[in-house]
Amino acid sequence: MSFEIHVSGHVADVVEQTVPALVGDLVASGITAGDADLWGPDAAAEAARRLGWVQAVTVSRPLVAEIEALRTELVGRGITRVVLAGMGGSSLAPEVIARTHGVPLTILDSTSPGQVLAAIDGDPETGGLAETVLVVSSKSGSTVETDAARRAFSAAWSDLGIDPAERIVVVTDPGSPLEASARAAGHRVFAADPNVGGRYSALTAFGLVPAGLAGADIGQLLDEADATLLEVAVDDPRNPALVLAAAIAGGEPRRDKLALVSDGTHIVGLPDWIEQLIAESTGKSGTGILPVVVTPLSPELDLAPDDLQVVRIVGDAVHFQILEQHPGEVLVSGSLGAQFLVWEYATAIAGRLLGIDPFDQPDVEAAKSAARGLLETQPETSPPAFVESGVEVRVSDPELLADGTLAGVLAGLWRRVPSDGYVAVQAYVDRGSVPQLAGVRELIAADSGRPTTFGWGPRFLHSTGQYHKGGPANGVFLQITERTDVDLEIPGLPFTFGRLIEAQASGDATVLAARGRPVVTLTLTDPATEVLTLFEAAQ
Repeated sequence: MSFEIHVSGHVADVVEQTVPALVGDLVASGITAGDADLWGPDAAAEAARRLGWVQAVTVSRPLVAEIEALRTELVGRGITRVVLAGMGGSSLAPEVIARTHGVPLTILDSTSPGQVLAAIDGDPETGGLAETVLVVSSKSGSTVETDAARRAFSAAWSDLGIDPAERIVVVTDPGSPLEASARAAGHRVFAADPNVGGRYSALTAFGLVPAGLAGADIGQLLDEADATLLEVAVDDPRNPALVLAAAIAGGEPRRDKLALVSDGTHIVGLPDWIEQLIAESTGKSGTGILPVVVTPLSPELDLAPDDLQVVRIVGDAVHFQILEQHPGEVLVSGSLGAQFLVWEYATAIAGRLLGIDPFDQPDVEAAKSAARGLLETQPETSPPAFVESGVEVRVSDPELLADGTLAGVLAGLWRRVPSDGYVAVQAYVDRGSVPQLAGVRELIAADSGRPTTFGWGPRFLHSTGQYHKGGPANGVFLQITERTDVDLEIPGLPFTFGRLIEAQASGDATVLAARGRPVVTLTLTDPATEVLTLFEAAQ
């Protein structure tokens, strides 16, 4: 088998109780056949145009030769560095593919001016702008982050006397605004399947084009998925997608938080991809499954709250015996192509168990609209409630300012977490300059005693941002922003990258606060130094 799953303890009981009904209702074969009625009449219209991913392996086969031919052509012209401008599902899958296959792919999924400049400049190992091709991936063709990146790269190439038409490859849906403008500009265009949503697009052009141009063996990836097609399509209690769906979305009371941990697997970064797939698919109508990406030593695994289900991604079948010491966990093993396919099926099935439409994202637009409004009006930034060691503190609720210290504000925020709640850390900063900031997640999880997520902004707005607004109203939010002298114009637009990321953070905070979610915003004025201040306060 190309994918194996092992359940034990309470989760084995949940699977035993849940899977027979899924088998009896012919859910697996129904998904494979494109039955849009599986999620109820309200979801049927959306599901009818979002099930193309089931056929992705077959549909994507002809792309392999096209992508490999383009890579050969580019390398022959000395263009060896690949940068991907994409958000959410357009960047997370190719990132996992490239890292797992050990090939260099620069991901630009931020509007931080420092990150944009670094992506344009390149480095000695992968090459500079003169050796770069930019893959612009946007399903809608109107994603502001990818459009801004395209404009910045085009201007930089023009400054070097290089024609941008020869350096930009576009992946988008047919008929999108981006397709029309890209063809008019002379860019190479890969038209994606319009019947596949972004987060289910790992095995389509969105996942394959950037990873394949970077040198990943995408033919092998499709072979791995192909070997799993029969396993997930049959109505059988051993179907790994049915078992996985039951394990993460079945039972009563349901464990609605999912700890994702890699333990000895060759696949690099898969939990980040699973996080956006599950959070955006299930976090709506006041329900959902909250994925929490952890390490084997994270506090959540010691705290073991009764609303947290652990899924451990392990290396091979041998580990299933070794890891019997983890009763009640879900252990999965398989190739990357198999993992993509099984998790897509399982997430769609989980949507049925939850009674929601797993293919829409009704709350994602709210933060985008708020950001657009701020860019149009350009209001003055509100003054901080106080400043401690250079860190500016702003809060959605004045009661959080009780003792007027940074540590006190954070402690007050943790106290707002209900017994079934979570903490979400949102970092709108240049992660290339302060990658250590991600380590604050572990400290906060230990200090708050609750599952804690960490997302780089604005990337997470296109994935877990849906859960934050549409899922259960039991989260508290810590925003981390930065004030920096580094900025970059966006050619043709009336705002800079610095202004854009500031508006995205402010817009998201406004929407969260309007929906009753407590928000604390900490602005670092000297990030490299003040990260230590934040770490101390978080403990």
